[in-house]
Amino acid sequence: MSADILSRRLQRRSLLKAGLLVGAAQVTAPFLIKARGEEPVRIGFNDPLTGVYAALGKNERLGCEYAIDQINAKGGILGRQVQLLVEDSTSTDTGTAVQKARKLIERDKVDFLLGNVNSAMALATAQVSNELKTLQIVTGGHTDAVTGKDCHWNVYRVCNTTQMEANAVAASLIKNAGKSWYYLTPDYAYGHTLQAGLEKAAAKLGGSKAGGDLVPLGTTDFSAYLIKAQSANPDVIIFLTAGDDAVNSLKQAVQFGLDKRFHIAGAQQELEVLEGLPPEARIGTWVFEWYWNQPGVPHVDRFVADIKRRTAKVPTARTWFGYVAAWTCALIANQEKNLDGLKLARALGDFKLPPEVALMPNVPFYRGGDHQLIPSLYVGHAMAHGNDQEDLFKVDEVVSGADVAPPVADTGCNLTWPS
Repeated sequence: MSADILSRRLQRRSLLKAGLLVGAAQVTAPFLIKARGEEPVRIGFNDPLTGVYAALGKNERLGCEYAIDQINAKGGILGRQVQLLVEDSTSTDTGTAVQKARKLIERDKVDFLLGNVNSAMALATAQVSNELKTLQIVTGGHTDAVTGKDCHWNVYRVCNTTQMEANAVAASLIKNAGKSWYYLTPDYAYGHTLQAGLEKAAAKLGGSKAGGDLVPLGTTDFSAYLIKAQSANPDVIIFLTAGDDAVNSLKQAVQFGLDKRFHIAGAQQELEVLEGLPPEARIGTWVFEWYWNQPGVPHVDRFVADIKRRTAKVPTARTWFGYVAAWTCALIANQEKNLDGLKLARALGDFKLPPEVALMPNVPFYRGGDHQLIPSLYVGHAMAHGNDQEDLFKVDEVVSGADVAPPVADTGCNLTWPS
């Protein structure tokens, strides 16, 4: 074969190869872009899955997971599937909660952050999400400061403030139980602000404080505190304990026979707590933030039925918190067609939840001035069970959040937005 012929064949082969490469680039480039576009939207979930608040955190996770299944079935967020990345914040180690929040945002690149049950952790992780400009929905941390003096432009909250709960229940207690109250209060941010809120609400109605004790988180023996409460001879013993602490304190109060001498009450109560109590200890006047037995409220029956198919149990307020938090992310991102934290945070101000997510009377909305959800509250009393074995709370009154939420000017919140 002559050198000239060989040269022409090599040139032709090189041209064909180059053409194939160009063609391949033209074919593959759109697919690479499409693949990047189909990367999932990530929601970080940072909540207690171990310790005293584990049951509450697990139910918030359940609500998130159910919401994400619905969101993905309806096309996801911006046409992309949604992935939930879960971290156990623990129930009591705020340092761990902060580390997990930073990991989710910086390393895992989540687009949203959800949590926390523990109010101290909600406050601490909000500082992290604010620093890293990530939209955070606080699910179940109630201390007023989250949407009060320590509010942030990027942080919204689903659960009530402690002052809202105090305002909702105080009038009923003063009217039906008496004006002298003794407090058993968990010794951290949530307990402190809830007691302060109840004292403030009671004082406006002529109520007074007969005494009280700060109780360490994780206390198992409440006998010394119960003896002191009995000695104070109040009209009402206010139990502000939560999670496993609430189960232990109420169970021991009944063993001491305090329910026969004093009215037992509090503000926030959880179905998880009532489920953990023996029937004789399901007593007292409380506030529920959401309840599963709501005849006539649109979409509630389906929500309850779907959760029961998954767990064989009815949903709790914590399930609802997680459900609302995840759906909030999807609704606002799809409305704004964006994942930018600042743009979404601005858009969420005064955003109303649709009925299929709200699952309650009235129209819950995120108040623009402090980023607090303004829902309905359920005031009533615990009971061994109703017609259904899982019906452990009788709703006596549904209170509009707008009627019990302090004005924004009184919350201490002063939102500062990035320029």
